[in-house]
Amino acid sequence: MKLLSVNVGRPRANPWKTGPELTGIDKQPVDGRVRVTAPGPKGTGAVGLEGDRVYDIAHHGGTDQAVYAYAREDLDGWEREFERPLPAGVFGENLTTVGLDVNGALIGERWRIGDEVVLEVSCARIPCSTFQGWLDRAGWIKRFTQAAVPGAYLRVITPGEIRAGDPIEVVHHPDHDVTVALQFRAVTTEPELLPRLLVADALPEEGKALARKRLTGR
Repeated sequence: MKLLSVNVGRPRANPWKTGPELTGIDKQPVDGRVRVTAPGPKGTGAVGLEGDRVYDIAHHGGTDQAVYAYAREDLDGWEREFERPLPAGVFGENLTTVGLDVNGALIGERWRIGDEVVLEVSCARIPCSTFQGWLDRAGWIKRFTQAAVPGAYLRVITPGEIRAGDPIEVVHHPDHDVTVALQFRAVTTEPELLPRLLVADALPEEGKALARKRLTGR
């Protein structure tokens, strides 16, 4: 398991969503080492990688969405469907991985990347109109949701520096069965799964609240 590339966004116009005029979805691989730190609460645009940020500050960034990871293997699958190349970073991911089952990762699972950085899996990525517009793919939100290979958002537990080629090691497995893919399905197409999410202590509070509402009705 290793880090194929580290990708940082460059601001570009966002004609696909009402509100933010810019988007950071256009991520490009970075040469050399990149500093990773905890960005603090959502609402400032800050994320975990130095030189990157988000512009839809109400829905992206902050502690629980500090870093976004997507597997190269899953991009390869989409390449075959799209019938065109999908370079690392094109899904807006900060980390493009190889050999790691990102969607099968458990909520609360921890990864050590390189010698220093430890990240914790927090939740799945939910697709939006910017994502669909950026890929120029009609019906993309529906197709991405059906596939249930969303990639994972991560928190920064231990800051440090990372670079392409760094090994990835899973250093903590929580004692439950709530994967990134299961959490995504629960909040999109299979709401009957929502009560199962409550055993995942590392799930963001808004996710726990949704699960509790499904379970108790309030």
